[in-house]
Amino acid sequence: MDVETKIELICKPPTEEVITTDDLRSLLETEEHPIAYNGWEPSGLVHLGTGVICAYKMKDLIEAGIHFKAYLSTWHAWLNNKLGGDLKLIRKAADLFKHSWIALGVPEDKVEFIYSDELYDDLSYWEKTIKIAKNLTIARTKRTLEIAGRKETEAHYVSDFLYTPMQVADIFHLKVKICQLGMDQRKANVVARELGEKLGFWKPICVHHHILQGLEKPAIWPIPAGKEKEALVSAKMSKSKPETCIFIYDSPDEIRKKIRRAFCPEKVTQYNPILEFCKYIIFREKQTFIVERPAKYGGHVEFQSYEQLEKAYKEGKIHPLDLKNAVAEELIKILEPVRRYFKSNKEAEKCLETIKKVQITR
Repeated sequence: MDVETKIELICKPPTEEVITTDDLRSLLETEEHPIAYNGWEPSGLVHLGTGVICAYKMKDLIEAGIHFKAYLSTWHAWLNNKLGGDLKLIRKAADLFKHSWIALGVPEDKVEFIYSDELYDDLSYWEKTIKIAKNLTIARTKRTLEIAGRKETEAHYVSDFLYTPMQVADIFHLKVKICQLGMDQRKANVVARELGEKLGFWKPICVHHHILQGLEKPAIWPIPAGKEKEALVSAKMSKSKPETCIFIYDSPDEIRKKIRRAFCPEKVTQYNPILEFCKYIIFREKQTFIVERPAKYGGHVEFQSYEQLEKAYKEGKIHPLDLKNAVAEELIKILEPVRRYFKSNKEAEKCLETIKKVQITR
């Protein structure tokens, strides 16, 4: 596969930003199978963002010949006091994450799954962490707390300040050349780019994907100019608010109910979670999207691109309820292999049942 085709795959939506495309091209011209990674706090059930969106990018990079490391950051979840700080339970959630991506079609034999509690026995990892910490001020570290789902004012313990140095150390200890994470992890990746060469490592490329919005109305609405980032950080899909997200294991009826209740303002296309599902998931899966309607309301209508759908919705040609019904049915079809996998795989089913019983915290 030529370099430009590889770049096209890596930059394919839901990729939203690459820092920088020139650096990516140079890397691909000099390394045939560079290492990429994404890292997750295993802290509950897997929703569309953590599951489907991340699976798309794993598959894109694998197809491009990248050596992909899926990093299950059990210690970061522990630092963040997820699942009550119970490391055994966090490890079980990590197993659930792994099963979830396999159920979504990520080829198990082409991804290297790594658990951080296995990695941190190496003293050289902690040497890297200290080097990075010695080059980060308290003020700069506070500004990166978004990566842990926290505001700057929410750093109350020394452990809160370990999160960023450890995440940056992960990158260099795993020999990562491409950081493929969500936009909410951007600040840690930028730190890695800034410090890498200074500390004798390298400048990793950042490939950030879109973060799905949750199903509820944003806390600030309408979103005022200049407040977009603040409003959307609070509105992102979160497993700690189960009523606002679609879990990949949800039954067809659960999906229908959640979608029906979802925020979907008529004629509004920006910050509309139902249209986001169309843009980043449905049109990723298929070239034609059909919205079924009774004949008296105009009958069925087909769309060959997201842009066509967005235009029709903005003009009021598609009613929110019709769009919701169509999106729900498509998601049910897309997630059918997941439901089938967890019914047939006893180990996966047991992991799922264990985590379902646990109270999920932010």
